[in-house]
Amino acid sequence: MSDFIETDVLVIGAGIAGAGVAADLARDFRVVVVEREDRPGYHSTGRSAALFIQNYGNDVVRALTRASAPLFEGADSALFPHPLLSQRGVLNVANEEAADVHAKLLAEAEGLREVSIAEAMAMVPILREETIVSASYEEDARDIDVAALHQGWLKAAKSAGARLLTDSAVVSGEHADGRWIVETRDHRIAASVVVNACGAWADVVARALGLEPVGLQPLRRSMAVLPAPEGFDTRRWPLLNDAAETWYAKPDGGRLFVSPSDQDPVEPHDAFPDDMVLAEGLYRFEQAVTIPVTHVERSWAGLRTFAPDRTPVAGFDSTADGFFWLAGQGGYGIQTSPGLSRLAGALIRRASLSAEMEQIVPALSPNRFRGSLPE
Repeated sequence: MSDFIETDVLVIGAGIAGAGVAADLARDFRVVVVEREDRPGYHSTGRSAALFIQNYGNDVVRALTRASAPLFEGADSALFPHPLLSQRGVLNVANEEAADVHAKLLAEAEGLREVSIAEAMAMVPILREETIVSASYEEDARDIDVAALHQGWLKAAKSAGARLLTDSAVVSGEHADGRWIVETRDHRIAASVVVNACGAWADVVARALGLEPVGLQPLRRSMAVLPAPEGFDTRRWPLLNDAAETWYAKPDGGRLFVSPSDQDPVEPHDAFPDDMVLAEGLYRFEQAVTIPVTHVERSWAGLRTFAPDRTPVAGFDSTADGFFWLAGQGGYGIQTSPGLSRLAGALIRRASLSAEMEQIVPALSPNRFRGSLPE
């Protein structure tokens, strides 16, 4: 027999989005969080090598990033005893083919300055000088301690009384008599509000509860771990990014994380890298540097899930009372999560918003896709 639970808010998904909104709402409501895996953050959150980069994403994403900055920098020391951000910087380099793309990036970006090829070489000495035609540097880009952020929010939610249920994939659900009844394998949960924060599975869960999907698409992103090049101290190198986004390399301790910047459409699943895609990305990286790739220590892949317009989906569904979408954050999910969690909490409470957040709410609404999705 299923265990019956009554609550105010049911959050589906315990990744960065679900943990953040649960921590926010648990201060005022009874909250239950259900997670399909045996531990929170198993998929995208647990596989993210995230940076806080202001010049990333469209205008809405950048507004959410701006809103997140003070929350990262002024985080509660009881939950986050160590800084969540640490200086990294991003060095963009462009070859002849990427020159126009890089020029456009420079024209539109905030806090991004063009640097000479000599300056770029000083920052990352393994660059192949003859291939670079232009470079730029974003000094304020910072590493995010993803695990600390995620665990801090789970701690905050639990301390406020939220209940976390793992191994609890949603099977079905319906809205009746003013509340949702949601079934998992072992639980039957009644809630006034359901928050759909389950990343790549958000459309799947919506269908299970009788709603139409909004067209979310998981995209695979792969990563290879290489030993740091011999004779170089990489710890203070910036993230090295191809301006055309065909690869990037991030220092991590005594290693380099190198990604082919792939974004191949896939079904929701426990992602794994495609060896050919990884090899092609490593080849492109090799063309830009003076070191050969002779050994891959390990590799992995994760899913970055986007809405059709690459803008996060956050808001109540117009076709079903009490169903709130919080999905489609894609590659921006970690850096925007403080601002988006607070915004989602305010929307669910029907609380007032800042002028900038009020302005972007229509662009986040799931209802913007109604009637516009392809068959």
